[in-house]
Amino acid sequence: MPDLDVGSEQFTDEDRLYSGSRFRDVVDALFANPYQHVWGREGEPPLPFQDVTIKTVFGGLLSRARPPRFERAAERSLDSHADLRWGPDRKGFARLLHPNAVCLTGRWQITEETPYSGYFARGSTSLVVGRYSSGASGMRRGQIRSMALVGKLFPTTDPDHSTPLRTANFITQEDIGGARTESINAAELLNAPNVTVFRRGPAGTILIKIATVFRRVDQEPTIRQLYPIAELGKPADEPTRSPAFMRLLVAPGAPVIAGADLDVRDEVMAHIFNRGDPAPKRTLTFTIEVTDDGITSGTAFRVRRAFRNWRRIGTMVFDNAVASYNGDAVIHFTHPTWRQNRNDPATATRVNGMKVR
Repeated sequence: MPDLDVGSEQFTDEDRLYSGSRFRDVVDALFANPYQHVWGREGEPPLPFQDVTIKTVFGGLLSRARPPRFERAAERSLDSHADLRWGPDRKGFARLLHPNAVCLTGRWQITEETPYSGYFARGSTSLVVGRYSSGASGMRRGQIRSMALVGKLFPTTDPDHSTPLRTANFITQEDIGGARTESINAAELLNAPNVTVFRRGPAGTILIKIATVFRRVDQEPTIRQLYPIAELGKPADEPTRSPAFMRLLVAPGAPVIAGADLDVRDEVMAHIFNRGDPAPKRTLTFTIEVTDDGITSGTAFRVRRAFRNWRRIGTMVFDNAVASYNGDAVIHFTHPTWRQNRNDPATATRVNGMKVR
């Protein structure tokens, strides 16, 4: 899967010295500078929009810039485990992909028996920070867009846990080439989505370049494995047992937010808030489904995946959200390097910042 949240190529002490984060610190950062002090209130400024093009990502179709900033950024997204990347000026870094989003906070819960380890095991409950965004240069209903939800799990249920904790990140998305999904209720978010390159027309060229870069710095550009969650909180001597595939769906019964030309950020916010009211009124719930039964077919320009035997094992319930500068420029979600065997760390593609296989 192409990287969702790539920022600047710089690798800093925040990346090298990461030893965990406090949930409260991350949440406070996200809510520190909202684009709208009260979402939807009359007189608030419009939500900003940054387009994604060959020029904004690579500097142009024929750019020969050195160092290649997207390649460096892709490496950093794989190698850095930092949850917040403030940068030297405390303003974060420009995001090259999926720059416009809403961040959410809530709880991850696994309620059903599973054969998996870590926070995929039954009874696992953790705090979670999510980021819901849209790619394919479309943010509004009716446009071709690729909605995505990435998240980080904190192995605690105490929002004021005093010591830093290392997090586990996941990445899910619709068809990477885009879709015309009418609402977030209808979006099927997968860690292994389809890819329809030319659904974007000539702009599909950007996906080809992105996939080429990811193959150069890692291996598989269209799947993000789930082993970080299966290894979170797991005893060191317990084998990793991770599902191959995960699907996130808005829970049945959630209302569909009305509105032609609706910005996906406003749609997500409306699930939790009433316009002009700062207090959350509702929750937004996603079901967590997994399977180990999936096949891939097609070509690099039209990847198709078929799954069987999905099992619902839990939910992710978000009770607060914000669209903010720090949510677009500071928070970071690590992309797991590819493993030939998802349950065996010894088969990792990248080790200590270097591609080894």
